[in-house]
Amino acid sequence: MGSNRLRDFLLIGTGGTLGTAARYALDVTFPAVPGTMPVTIFLINMAGAFLLGLLLEGLYRRGSDVGWRRDVRLLVGTGLLGGFTTYSTFAVGAAQLLGTSGVTAEGFLYLFATVTGGTTMAILGIVCAQWLPKREGGDR
Repeated sequence: MGSNRLRDFLLIGTGGTLGTAARYALDVTFPAVPGTMPVTIFLINMAGAFLLGLLLEGLYRRGSDVGWRRDVRLLVGTGLLGGFTTYSTFAVGAAQLLGTSGVTAEGFLYLFATVTGGTTMAILGIVCAQWLPKREGGDR
């Protein structure tokens, strides 16, 4: 593994470790009530989608994906927010609501709200970042 790839791996791994630990801490601090929508995971995914949209648009407005902007994208975007948000926990929660607990309406609501809400939050993050001044030019 080349030094740049190793550095990228370490940035993503560090961010992912921190993001996953933060998600776990929130999930055990505010656990879902069995048979109800997992609100904590839902809010984590909404916040993560918003922050990822904000981050990526903000970085894009600062210049090309090189230097510190690339490092921030890998550490915070791919790593931290990738570990913080979770499709697997979302899928398990939806399956539990739809299958084992028999709360079909709430299960479908959770599925719909997470997918549409996540998309909406990412777009909102992008829109908010567009208020940032756009920097033209090199790696600043």
